[in-house]
Amino acid sequence: MEESMAFLGYNKDEKLEFNYKRACGLWLIVVEAVITIATMVGGKQIINMQVFSIGYVISFFSINMNKKVLNRLSDGPSSEFQNKVSSRAVILLFVLMVLLGGPFFATENWRLIWLGALMATALHFFPYYFVHGKSMIYLGLACAINVFAGYIFTSIPLEVIAYIDAAIKLIFGIYLLFLSKPSKQI
Repeated sequence: MEESMAFLGYNKDEKLEFNYKRACGLWLIVVEAVITIATMVGGKQIINMQVFSIGYVISFFSINMNKKVLNRLSDGPSSEFQNKVSSRAVILLFVLMVLLGGPFFATENWRLIWLGALMATALHFFPYYFVHGKSMIYLGLACAINVFAGYIFTSIPLEVIAYIDAAIKLIFGIYLLFLSKPSKQI
């Protein structure tokens, strides 16, 4: 694995510091609110795509691209490796969304579109282990299990899956924003 991550500047002797946990927590809380509101608005798309997209973009720029917010919530810098992993994880998110949800746009199968988007999101949390620590593995697993249940048990309404997904993100967001401490890789 170390060789496969060398192109990102991974140094196995470097102990990673997870200094942006609080910013990640705020992001998860805001995304939870966006998912909840978009699901409440609903409509034909079940989770309203316009509400979700507008909320997501505004939130992304307000938190993840806002140096004041990031500096206030960080406990130090990220390494170059962590910055690269973070960028690649975002790219992975959009690639997975296209692969898992994209094929269903032609038939407007909103359940499978949204399950694909939520699963893509769950899977993209795993590389964030290198940026925010072990909690990202647990977050990814919890979200993936919830979405997997939505694929398997088609009688569960998508709204229920969306609200559970939002609740998982809220719990992890509160933990990361208010309870987690900066830490180092063990």
